[in-house]
Amino acid sequence: MRITDWPIDSRPRERLLTGGARTLSDAELLALFLRTGVAGKSAVDIGRDLIVRFGSLRNLFDASLGDFSSVQGIGPAKYAVLHAALELGRRMHQEELSQGDVMKTPSCVRDFLGRSLSHSGHETFAVMFLDVRNRMLGYEEMFRGTLTQASVYPREVVKASLARNAAGVILAHNHPSGDPSPSGADHVLTRSLQQALALVDVKVHDHFIVAGKLSYSFSEHGHL
Repeated sequence: MRITDWPIDSRPRERLLTGGARTLSDAELLALFLRTGVAGKSAVDIGRDLIVRFGSLRNLFDASLGDFSSVQGIGPAKYAVLHAALELGRRMHQEELSQGDVMKTPSCVRDFLGRSLSHSGHETFAVMFLDVRNRMLGYEEMFRGTLTQASVYPREVVKASLARNAAGVILAHNHPSGDPSPSGADHVLTRSLQQALALVDVKVHDHFIVAGKLSYSFSEHGHL
């Protein structure tokens, strides 16, 4: 049965408008993006199929186009719509971080970094640049590949900080393995960057390691 044939008070769009988005299930929210179903399946049915196929929303958004399209009724257009929604959410958090003291909203910082880095299949090193009031001036993914002291160049981080007139930074990188625990090389890299940035009076507030839904804060563990 098509969703348009359902009782009005059972349709996802009408329920969202009357009760808010939080009243909808994951499958119903996905259905609003998918918009249409296929023969014998509504958009909600396809939403359920996607969640069953990938096991979680996180895995769904991490899926490649090929894997995503393996579900009946799904193709590049719907893949693009879902990833556009994901990027809009990330940009909303970036806007929020640019308007207030990020050190007072650690959960927002974690969420932003999770949205930005957790979907990368390779190690990515990024920097959040902050002004004197700890508002985010910008965010840049600066290095990719195996991250070591030799592959992340402190002078480039210093140059980027000076170019933005940053007073502080939050460092971040991801662990595609799924384990956010820092390695010995991560500790060495953090100290090297902290020392280099201190020479130009730029404070390293934290270094986050993102691994899927998990994250590790050097500051919270007393390493900064």
